Amino acid sequence: MTSIESVTLEVADPTAADRFYTAFGSGIQVHLRASKAPTTGFRGFALSLTVSRPADVSSFIGAALDAGATPLKPVSKSFWGYGGVVQAPDGTIWKVATSAKKDTGPATGQIEQTVLLLGATDVAASKRFYVDRGLAVAKSFGSKYVEFVSPAGSVKLALYGRRALAKDVGVPIDGSGSRRLVLGSDAGSFTDPDGFAWEAASVTPTP
Repeated sequence: MTSIESVTLEVADPTAADRFYTAFGSGIQVHLRASKAPTTGFRGFALSLTVSRPADVSSFIGAALDAGATPLKPVSKSFWGYGGVVQAPDGTIWKVATSAKKDTGPATGQIEQTVLLLGATDVAASKRFYVDRGLAVAKSFGSKYVEFVSPAGSVKLALYGRRALAKDVGVPIDGSGSRRLVLGSDAGSFTDPDGFAWEAASVTPTP
């Protein structure tokens, strides 16, 4: 079964980005690669950290802001749980969330799962594309949301409509240029329908 084994962020300054992610959280599952490819606005994706407690949300968001992130959505409670959204200095959007609404203790510092949220132009078409390349669907809500099966330790892939994802993370939908994102898997090298690059995980650089 195909899964995302690595996520590589292409950044203008890998040294500065490494400092940020080290301060943000030692469990962040990303690699870094230098790139000067032009990019503006919304890149069509966000990374989400699922944690167990509201205290962990506040801790991770606070650490990101202290390390230089820009707030996009303040930490708050909602009908689905508790979460907040920031943008890293390299431009990557990060969401930190838990389904728990009541704090049951101090922050654990643990990340339960990393989820890659892709904003698809056509969710149904992108779903078919990924299924054809070996990804298995875990949840599907028509053209609104699709979640794929992720083995333990891998990054979970989920699809939203591009407009819905932009709204969810609190940014305008407009954007152009490089996605500044490369996904490593055992499905081979290709570019998906929404312009994201995939490559063999074996050639993905280590941090």
